[in-house]
Order: sequence, then structure tokens, then C-alpha cells
Amino acid sequence: MSRAYLLILLLHAYIGVRLVPDLALPGAALLLAWLAASAVLMPLGFGARRGDRAGVGPRVLWAGLIAMGSFSSLVVLTLLRDLTLVALRLAHVDATALRADSALAVPLLAALLTLVGFVNARRRARVRVVDVPIAGLPPALAGFTIAQISDLHVGPTIRRPYVEAVVDAVNALEPDLIAVTGDLVDGAVAQLAPHTAPLAHLRARHGTYFVTGNHEYYSGVTAWVRELDRIGLRVLLNEHVVVRHAGESLVIAGVTDYSGHHFHASHRSDATGALAGAPADAAVRVLLAHQPRSAFDAARAGFDLQLSGHTHGGQFLPWNFFVRFWQPFTAGLHRLDDLWVYVSRGTGYWGPPKRLGAPSEITQIRLVQA
Repeated sequence: MSRAYLLILLLHAYIGVRLVPDLALPGAALLLAWLAASAVLMPLGFGARRGDRAGVGPRVLWAGLIAMGSFSSLVVLTLLRDLTLVALRLAHVDATALRADSALAVPLLAALLTLVGFVNARRRARVRVVDVPIAGLPPALAGFTIAQISDLHVGPTIRRPYVEAVVDAVNALEPDLIAVTGDLVDGAVAQLAPHTAPLAHLRARHGTYFVTGNHEYYSGVTAWVRELDRIGLRVLLNEHVVVRHAGESLVIAGVTDYSGHHFHASHRSDATGALAGAPADAAVRVLLAHQPRSAFDAARAGFDLQLSGHTHGGQFLPWNFFVRFWQPFTAGLHRLDDLWVYVSRGTGYWGPPKRLGAPSEITQIRLVQA
């Protein structure tokens, strides 16, 4: 038995021990039944998230992933309940009546949060418009637009219809350029190529560009680079292109994922190398980098703007508050020295179909004069 699964079992037991004794019989039986089902389904959800379906049907995969989201809320709410009861005890407040009510409130609230999070995750990502002020931006480039999609995570639960809806929404923006900033897939080309095929219909005046995320390396990065190139996405592996727009030049560069060298020695992320040979008089230098922590290298290299994803903005409460411990920025537009960094909350979701407090987005980046 793996340590992870043992931890899952112990946390299920913790929820049961803390809530079931304070519930009336029907509620106690229902909660025990759900905890037992969750303990069985969650490992299947973990396998689906890695793209390992192991002959398991799609309904079971869905149930496993939904159980993961529900379990997260149950653990957090149970812990908050216990902390509240301890605080009341220390304050010498009689919490006898509160124990039963709160024991019932925890699973009901967890179910509500799971449902709301499911609806938020499954609806098509909404368009978010972000103006980025660039010092010395030529008038010809004012209003230049980049449509960014990130962390789509095509896989067990995000399939072709969702991808088609995203493509239609992006094309409706009529962007000058499209950036896909990694974690496009969770699975092999053989499994998912029919579901990523609609990306071939992305349309922008200056093309569509892609950089690898960590999940491309989990899913077979060489095959995916080849497949995305085949359907018309230009993959930037520590390199750049020069875009001419209304007589002005923009450099669009891309780096491999920050962790790429752990999978392929030649895929070490290199912002300086990506800019090598670029025209010195380019009006704007934009870097596509999956992880926000590439920003320090981007700032040193002299980029004006970095577009990233990876964090999902935390995806759902309370994990929104913990992203900052391993990434410099969680979501939105930030400043690092002379570099602007925009971090997308992601266009899809990872693992549980659940979003709370971190809505998915299709981002329309608009360059404006500072």
C-alpha cells in the first residue's frame, strides 16, 4: 500500500471519527457510505488524472475525480469544525448543541461546494481582458492583442466539445496573436489527438504559439511537440520569432517548462537563449513561459512581458492561499523590476472538476501605451 493511499485512508477515518458520532442515524449512515465509496474511488481518480485509465469506465473515472473534490472540502471543513470546538472549549463555552448541528453542516456544505465548483469548472472559460502598459510602445502597436489560453488539461474529463468551445471563443476575439502557455494535455497523443484536433482551427493574424508545461513531459513531450506542429501550432523551445505588425517589430519568445531539464537534458529553460539573436530595436519583447517562476530569468534577459499559467490560481479554496509558497505569483498582472508578468488562472482544470474562488479564463492581453 502506497504512503499516499495510506494517508487518504487515515484522513477518511479522521472525518468519520470526528463527525459520525455526532450525527443522527440516517445522516451517519449516509456519511459512512460516502466515505467508504470515496476511499475506493479516489485512487481511480488519481490514475485517471495521470492518464492511466487501466480499463476503468468513464463514469467511474468521473466519480473518482468528483470524490477527490468532495474529499478535499470534507477534510478542510472537518478541521475547521474541530478548531472551532477547541476554541470554544478553551473559552469555557458550552458547545454541546453546536456539535450535532456542525457535524451535519460539514457534509452538507461540502456537497454544496462540490456542486458549485463542478458547475464553475465545466462551463466554458470566460474572457478576461487585461491591459498591459508598455513604456515607449509605438502608436502602431497600441491595441495589439494576444489571446492566451493555458492549462487546458485535455484528458479524462476535458474532451473535444470543450476544446471546440474554447477555440470558437478565442477566434471570436479576432486576436493578433494566440499564445498557448502549456499544460495542454494529460495523456498520450494516441489517446488525445482527436480531442486536441480542434486547435488546428485557431486563427490569428500572426499565428499561434505554444510552450511546454510540466504535464507535456508527463505525457510524452516529443510526441506532443510533433503533433502540435503537425496541426499548425508553432512550438517555441527556448527560441523566438520576430513578428512585423504595422511596420513595427515584436519578439515573441518561448521557453521550455521550468522543470523540463529533469525529463530531457536539452530542455533546460533558458530565457536568455530564447532571446539570442533577436533585433535590438524590437518595440516589445514577450516571453511565453509556463511557470511564473521563470520571471526572474525573463527580467534579467530584458523581456517586457511574460505570459504564464501553471498555478490555476489555486483552482479552489482554500488552496488559493498556498500557491504563493512555491510560485512568486498566483494569478493576475504583476510587476518584477521592468518586467510585467501575467499569470492565467487556466482555461480548464486539473484533477477534480472543481473551481471555487479561481475562475477559469481565456485571456485577451492588450498592449497599451504607458
